[in-house]
Amino acid sequence: MRPTAAALLITLTAGYFADYQNGLVYRERIQREVLNQVSVIRARLEGSVNGNLQLVRGLVAAISTEPNMDQQRFDALASKLFDEDTQLRSIAAAPDLVVSMIYPLKGNEAVIGLDYRANEAQRDVALRAMKSGDLVLAGPVDLVQGGQGFIGRFPVYVEHGRGGSFWGLVSAVIDQERLYRDSGLFDPDLPIEIAIVGKDALGVKGAQFYGPKDLFQNDPVTVEVMLPSGSWQIAAIPRDGWNALPEGAWLLRAAIVLLGALIVIPVFVGGQLIEERQRHIKALGSRQAELRRLSRRLGLALETSRVGVWEFDIDTGDLNWDDRMNEIYGYAPGQRQYAHWRDRLHPDDLDRAREDFRIATEETGRYHSEYRIVTPAGEVRNIRAIGAVYADPGATRKIVGVNWDVSADVALNDDLKRANRLSEARNVELEAAKARIEHNALHDSLTGLPNRRFLDEILKRHAGQCADNDCHLALLHIDLDRFKQINDTLGHAAGDAMLVHASEVLKSTIRAEDFVARIGGDEFVVVCAASGGQAPLADLANRIIEKMRQPVFYEGHECRIGVSVGIASEAGAQVDTRRVLINADIALYRAKSRGRNRYEFFTEALQAEVVRTKRLADEILHGLENNEFLPHYQPQFDAHTLDVVGVEALARWNHPTEGLLAPGMFFDVAEELSIVSVIDRMILEQSLGQFEVWAAVGVGVPRISVNVSARRLQDEQLIGGLKGLAIKPGTVSFELVESIFLDETDDIVLWNIDQIKDLGIDVEIDDFGTGYASIVSLLKLKPKRLKIDRELVLPVVESAAQRNLVASIIEIGKSLGIEVVGEGIETMDHARVMRDLGCDILQGFALARPMGAPELTSFLKAESWRAGVVVAPAAERRRGKLTMTR
Repeated sequence: MRPTAAALLITLTAGYFADYQNGLVYRERIQREVLNQVSVIRARLEGSVNGNLQLVRGLVAAISTEPNMDQQRFDALASKLFDEDTQLRSIAAAPDLVVSMIYPLKGNEAVIGLDYRANEAQRDVALRAMKSGDLVLAGPVDLVQGGQGFIGRFPVYVEHGRGGSFWGLVSAVIDQERLYRDSGLFDPDLPIEIAIVGKDALGVKGAQFYGPKDLFQNDPVTVEVMLPSGSWQIAAIPRDGWNALPEGAWLLRAAIVLLGALIVIPVFVGGQLIEERQRHIKALGSRQAELRRLSRRLGLALETSRVGVWEFDIDTGDLNWDDRMNEIYGYAPGQRQYAHWRDRLHPDDLDRAREDFRIATEETGRYHSEYRIVTPAGEVRNIRAIGAVYADPGATRKIVGVNWDVSADVALNDDLKRANRLSEARNVELEAAKARIEHNALHDSLTGLPNRRFLDEILKRHAGQCADNDCHLALLHIDLDRFKQINDTLGHAAGDAMLVHASEVLKSTIRAEDFVARIGGDEFVVVCAASGGQAPLADLANRIIEKMRQPVFYEGHECRIGVSVGIASEAGAQVDTRRVLINADIALYRAKSRGRNRYEFFTEALQAEVVRTKRLADEILHGLENNEFLPHYQPQFDAHTLDVVGVEALARWNHPTEGLLAPGMFFDVAEELSIVSVIDRMILEQSLGQFEVWAAVGVGVPRISVNVSARRLQDEQLIGGLKGLAIKPGTVSFELVESIFLDETDDIVLWNIDQIKDLGIDVEIDDFGTGYASIVSLLKLKPKRLKIDRELVLPVVESAAQRNLVASIIEIGKSLGIEVVGEGIETMDHARVMRDLGCDILQGFALARPMGAPELTSFLKAESWRAGVVVAPAAERRRGKLTMTR
């Protein structure tokens, strides 16, 4: 029994060991399969991310050479990148860390104006890119425009690369969902579960952003995804876990039982088990060799983006291409030979490309080449290829490599080279033009007229002559009218043509002894002697104005420009040329303010007016600091019931010495100081505070209307400030003058108006009927109310034609669902007529004048305005009718 027991013990021991080894082999095979699967995912992720960012590097290089690039140039370059099949969602340029350009604009408008330093979610990564001077990949990030993505931030330096000055950032957004999908993470047939850590490319130190949270605790297979600025770590396990039974496990165990029973053949059974183990070990070695070959292919693929992978057997000539290679070379899927590659080569690159391939396969073992191919459609593409020769033990030599289309990079490089050649040519021109430097330094390159520097020298010369000879000096400061409109509508070329025309007119009009210079933009100065008094100067100005009135034809367009002229002169030995220039500029300003296309002489009265305006401007600024601007309120009444339906807040200046001043006393100067929007904001904030006071004491003020200037509507921070005021919807109306909303070219104004409505603030059109509003404009703006200007309301009592005009305006408002407010109700007859014409709301001195908050509170409590109203019978009151007498 002892040999039998020993044989049985040996059989059982061998069986247990075989079963254990089978489990190990199965576990190793599963690990290799998981590693193969996750390596493919890693290669796709690395290839996609690196490829997307590689595409953007050309654009970054272009910006570094063109730091003043505008949106049109940016769009032209960025659009080429989107011609490629990439996961790029958008590309933004942020000079000084503020986004000013983005492509594509549609769907990404919310990003314009984004300040990375003010955005808490993106500030740290943006600053890291700026400080490090290297590309930083962040993500996944919640995007401002919605969705999630990975953002590659490229720091841009001008002049000398990183050693130059920092320009800003270029941010490339890789769409998260498309990246995951193209990398195979969403494949329903994927036999493994995957988790990824390393948010913001921080590797194992980064947070997990994909996959089950507990996957890293299940002994996963891990690989590193190498990124331009860090890495991710991918962990993977089989979907069925590691504890699944190996194939044939129960069969092996049955064999062990059978071998235990058949102890007569233990040696035979043991031999079989040993042979089976050796086959598994051999299979393991073969799989490991295959894994090394696959790792080499994937390692090369990591350096590329959207690449085509190929493998060529040097000894047999067999060539394997993936689908991307077929797509690049314009072939349908199928088996390839060396001739397929050779036949696509551009004739001019054929010999060089074949020689590069020969050197790699016969000499160096490393392959790198750039060449052009011609597709069947005749398209020429620039290809970059890299590869390496290798040989598995006992196998033929092979070369594996990748190709990718670098046509866009080549085009950008060609542009940069052309720009460099142009720059070098210009340097040569500068060297060759040393003889003309003095002339160019003293003359305007467009018109050929002397420039400001030449003018300064001439004035110094005149000043010296006057000091010696007690002569007279006169200056005509000339500015073109309507030049900006032509420049904006027909382009800069048309503007340049107008400037050249103006210079020719001036040269042909002035006297031989006079001097004319272009001092900048559309401004010119004529220097002449003033010994004959004002008459010759006036005659010269008239001739210039008359000739400038004549139409100028440019590319089939009739262009009309005019000029405004300011004239100043001095005589004597103490002529101050700087003072004469300033005086001529003041006279020019007066000419423009009086209607343009005319001339004005500088006078002492004009000087006094300038001084008064300066003093008033200082007082206005001082008044802002001391909160001297406050609202007065004028009630608005229901036209039928005379119930108060709102109040209009009107700006008043409580001047410390002049008392209460209406806007007419300070508005023009405030507008020149660009502080009307500041006054508007002060009036709004004070009115909101007073509105709360009225609500607390039970005074019924349903709504407050405040004026909003055009400049304030152009403020990009307007909506953010309004959100901070917590305005209750329906309690505030913004009154816009009729001309504001007609400027369809200002997207900020239109966007702000839409946002104002979204905050529950009504929009009203003020002074309707005095501007150029159209029905289309009203349909586009959709205001809550429009106010008929007082100039149209005042004649309605006496003029039937005026009543018909006002009735038509009211009818237009009614048909569009817009409430109509009549202002300028000076008498109760005005109130009656406007009510009968269908006006909804009345405002004017006949009912109430503007008053301070305390006076308005008493006025509303006393309801004194009803004293002149005869109440209709109850039935008519229920229908909203009142009879007005006064």
